[in-house]
Amino acid sequence: MVTTADKAATLQKLHSDPELLLVVNVWDAITASVVARTPGTTALATPSHGIAAAHGYPDGEQIPRDEMIAAVGLVARTAGDLPVSADLEAGYGDPGGTVSRAIDVGIVGANLEDQMKPLDESAKAVRAAVAAGEAAGVPFVLNARTDAFVRAGEKDPEEVLTDAIARGRAYLDAGASNFFVPGKLDETQVGRLVEALGERKVNLIGVPGSISLDRAQQLGVSRVSYGPWSQNVALTALAKLAEDVYAGGGLPADTRKLN
Repeated sequence: MVTTADKAATLQKLHSDPELLLVVNVWDAITASVVARTPGTTALATPSHGIAAAHGYPDGEQIPRDEMIAAVGLVARTAGDLPVSADLEAGYGDPGGTVSRAIDVGIVGANLEDQMKPLDESAKAVRAAVAAGEAAGVPFVLNARTDAFVRAGEKDPEEVLTDAIARGRAYLDAGASNFFVPGKLDETQVGRLVEALGERKVNLIGVPGSISLDRAQQLGVSRVSYGPWSQNVALTALAKLAEDVYAGGGLPADTRKLN
């Protein structure tokens, strides 16, 4: 029997292995089932934005914590032996308790965003999340996220990068397994983050115009995930179907029966 601790250990190894970890995000049972049985899938992850949208809420901890935990637990059950990491936003004001509840439903890793709060406050949240994993006896994969780039606005790019590196060091020192830096980063920015924080420690999000996966691998990135973009891909296909049907067309010829 594969235990929660076993899945967490697998996820830790996938992040530290030389091969770039690729994670296509899922938001419910059917998307988890489809991606889980797709050849090449080694782990799953949930997007907070995607789950909130699927339940009729805006992003930003507007979905009640109980509903979010239930949703990620359903994904974990559907995934079977595959490890699942959940986007738990900023921890709903209780990062330790939120991680504990996520572990209880089979989640073995999580994104925890800093929302650009003061560094000491954000590092304290990371320590609380890490401690929750330790208390459960699970080598929980805490992917500490900074919003330095997505909230940069008109700040000087060098200042933004310097702040991100400082936050990454603090979060890794606080026990985080990895450091997640969403945003459209260029090769130089990614390279400097990896140089400052270590190979296989920096995680990115795939967005339109991102650096290639091959280049991310060469630069020493640990993981690339797709956040809400996988949901946007699915919704784009659905919208195109509706448009084609209303124009007198029908199902695309390459449609597969996946459920």
